[in-house]
Amino acid sequence: GVTDVYSNGWAFMALNKNNGTAQCWGASWSGGSCSDLDFEGVTDVVGTKNNEGCGAFVALNKNAGKAQCWGESWCGGACGDVDFAGVTDVYSNEYAFAALNKDTGKVQCWGDSRDGGSCSDLDFDGVTDVYSTSFLFMALNKNTGKAQCWGWSKAVGSCSDLDFAGVTDVYSTGEDFVALNKNTGKALCWPDNTCDSIDFDGLFASDVPTPAPTPAPTPAPTPAPPKSGIAGIIDVYSTYEAFVALNKNTGNAQCWGSSNFGGACGDVNFAGVTDVY
Repeated sequence: GVTDVYSNGWAFMALNKNNGTAQCWGASWSGGSCSDLDFEGVTDVVGTKNNEGCGAFVALNKNAGKAQCWGESWCGGACGDVDFAGVTDVYSNEYAFAALNKDTGKVQCWGDSRDGGSCSDLDFDGVTDVYSTSFLFMALNKNTGKAQCWGWSKAVGSCSDLDFAGVTDVYSTGEDFVALNKNTGKALCWPDNTCDSIDFDGLFASDVPTPAPTPAPTPAPTPAPPKSGIAGIIDVYSTYEAFVALNKNTGNAQCWGSSNFGGACGDVNFAGVTDVY
């Protein structure tokens, strides 16, 4: 009867959404014990990011506007002061959670205040998406191209002056973000500008041949070749300190970040690759 399985860095949870029962295992102090909780009506479960800093879970019932938190209280395992009425999405990093109401632009944060657990002084009006590294949150308004970052003191404010206009996707490692505009082949990387030297537009230019037109008497129009840039990139994958961007159409890929974490892939043949793990 299990319908979903979730994890944090320390524990697992197997949930049966049909009857509201769950089993948890792993480190009991970090979310591996939940036998005393009732999960009836739970719609979403979010755990702290799968690193080894701290472990906690949040089980949200969107329909009732209620949630239960368990695990280590200092990184989000206690949420009695959070009002979940109207919450549409819950996000996490390694040490904190953020609950967003997209209809009102209200965000509530809890957990370790040093790493994103405090955000009451920020204005989230118009926020469309929230992303995170291990220590940092980013709230993006795709309609205006503006963003706010909060959490780890080294990186706070490092995205307020960046222009995110046209950004289609945001990805993260444990320490860095990359924001992509797949329509123009442009990318922004921060807090560390690890991709400034990468020519995404040239690197991911399509080399898919243009099909020949259909012979007369009624030839079909020749399909236009895929747009140059990174429009052909299906996805970007990451480890704790490295990224790989893959264009499945061409088999071209680019890796960057720490070579110890997979940031060097010059010897890898990506031709025909459909997924990266």
